[in-house]
Amino acid sequence: QVQLVESGGGLVQAGGSLRLSCVVSGRTFSTYGMGWFRQSPGKEREFVAAISWSGGSINYAGSVQGRFTISRDNARSTVYLQMDSLTPEDTAVYYCAADGGGWADQESLGYDYWGQGTQVTVSS
Repeated sequence: QVQLVESGGGLVQAGGSLRLSCVVSGRTFSTYGMGWFRQSPGKEREFVAAISWSGGSINYAGSVQGRFTISRDNARSTVYLQMDSLTPEDTAVYYCAADGGGWADQESLGYDYWGQGTQVTVSS
């Protein structure tokens, strides 16, 4: 059983920063590609960022490119999402996901396991 637990969400003012963490347990974390997605009320879940098993391939959504940074620490079985220059449009529930194929997949269907999500709220 693979479990993903996100943390680090909260309320922040526009222009501020947050760092999300996602700890993975149950399988060999280093073999998984990891992704972050988000969902706002009334909207579909959207891709944010992804990193391959080795960290050698990283993808970002255009809306967060240059503001968000994804990274991973295989020794800690953790993937991070550093979010800077936040805007109210970044308000959403953020989910991490694990891709058994090891890729930095931008499509949610490519992911095998999902966390429960953590709320990020950016005030104007």
